[in-house]
Amino acid sequence: MTNTHKDLHIVILAAGKGTRMKSEISKVMHPLAGLPMIGHVIKTANSLKPHCITVVTAPAQDDVKDFVAPHKIALQDKQLGTGHALKCALESLKSKTGTCLVLYGDGPLYTKTTLSTFLKNYAKSKNKLGFLGMIAANPTGYGRMILDNNQSVSAIVEEKDASAAQKKIDLCWTGVMCGDVASLRKWVGAIDNKNKAGEYYLTALPVIAAKNKSATFYDVCPEDESLGANTRGELARLEQKIQERLRGTAMENGATLLDPATTYFSHDTKIGKDVLIEPNVFFGPDVTIGDHCHIKAFSHIEGATLKKATVVGPFARLRPGTMLEEGAKIGNFVELKNTTLGQGSKVNHLTYVGDSKVGKGSNIGAGTITCNYDGFDKHKTTIGDGVFVGSNSTLIAPLTLKDGAYVAAGSVIAKDVSKDALAMARTRQSEKAGWAKSYREKKKKKS
Repeated sequence: MTNTHKDLHIVILAAGKGTRMKSEISKVMHPLAGLPMIGHVIKTANSLKPHCITVVTAPAQDDVKDFVAPHKIALQDKQLGTGHALKCALESLKSKTGTCLVLYGDGPLYTKTTLSTFLKNYAKSKNKLGFLGMIAANPTGYGRMILDNNQSVSAIVEEKDASAAQKKIDLCWTGVMCGDVASLRKWVGAIDNKNKAGEYYLTALPVIAAKNKSATFYDVCPEDESLGANTRGELARLEQKIQERLRGTAMENGATLLDPATTYFSHDTKIGKDVLIEPNVFFGPDVTIGDHCHIKAFSHIEGATLKKATVVGPFARLRPGTMLEEGAKIGNFVELKNTTLGQGSKVNHLTYVGDSKVGKGSNIGAGTITCNYDGFDKHKTTIGDGVFVGSNSTLIAPLTLKDGAYVAAGSVIAKDVSKDALAMARTRQSEKAGWAKSYREKKKKKS
C-alpha cells in the first residue's frame, strides 16, 4: 500500500436525519472545535490521498452538499439503511476496481494512523471484505462481531438479535469497513430488507461474503475513536475528546497550558513554542500564535495572528483581522478588531480599537475608542510610530495620527494630527467657588 492510494475510493455516509439532535441543522454539520463533524471526517479522508471521496446525502441536506463541495455527492432519496446508502454511492462510482473505504459523517475521531493501518492490513489479508472493530468496555448497544475458527468475521449481530452468549462478546463493529469495489457492488445488491425496520443493513455482508466463499478480514482500533453523536450529550462528549487531542498536541509541540481542561482550541489553531496559556482561554477559528507569546486568563481570540513575544490579556478579546506584531501588548478588557498593532506597541486597559493600523512603539491609553462605524460604513484609523494617545480619548475615523503625535487625555479627535504635534480637544476647565457647599445646603433644606 503506497502513500497515495490511487485505487482508494472513500464513501462517507452522511444522510442521517439526526432527529434526536432536535435541530434544523443536519446532524453532521454540528460543529466540533469550530468545524462541522463531517469536516473532521473529510480532513482525515483527504490525508489518505484517495482517488475520490463520495458523500452520501439526503435530498434536503443542502447545507451538507454546500460544505463538502467539490467532493462528489451521491443522493439517497429514501432513508432505507446503511446498505442502501452504500449502494447509492457505489452506483455513482465510475471505477469498477479498487478498494472502497466506508466512513461516517458523524464519526470524526478516527485518525489517519488508524485508517492507514486498517487499509494496509486489509491489503495484506488479500480478502475482499474488511471490518474495523473495537474492544468495548461496555458492549451494550453495539453490533457484536462473530468470528469463525479461522478468525474470519462470519456475522455481525445487533444487540436486539443477540443471544445471551453473544451479548457477552466485547468485540464490536465500529461501522467502518472496506472492500473490493466490484465485490461490494454485487454483495450490497444482495442485501435484503427482511427485518422489522424494512431496511438494508451493512451488517448482512459477512454472511453474503461467506456464501460467495470469501473470508472477511477484521482489525481493531481504540474504542474512543469509534465514538459518534446522535444527541447533544454525545456531541459534547466528542467535543471533549477532540479538545483533549488538541491540548495534547499543543503541549507536545512546546506550549504550556496552566489548566488544560479550561483551554479550548479550534481545529486549526497554530501554536508556537514556549507559549504560555493561562486558564480559561478560548481560541476560535483561524488563530496563529507565535513563539514566546503569553496569553493571560479569560481571553477570547479568533481570526487573529500573534507574532513572537506578544502578550494578551487577561480578559482580552481579539476579533477577526487582528495582527499583533512582535512584542506588542494587549491588556485587560481590551478589544481589537481588524487591526494591526505594531512592534512593541501597547493597548493596556479598557480600550476598543477597530479597523486600525498602529505603528511601532505607540501607546494607547485606558478608555480610548476608535469610532470606526457611522451606521453605514467602516472607516480606518491610522496611528504612526511612537504615538501616545492619552486616556479616555475618542478617535473619530477616518483619521490619521502621524509619527510622534501626542493626544491629550480626554480628547475627542476628528481631524488628522501632524507629526510630533500635541492634539487637545476638550473644553477649558472652570470653577465656581463655593458652589458645591451651597448646593448641598439647598438640598438638605428641601429634605
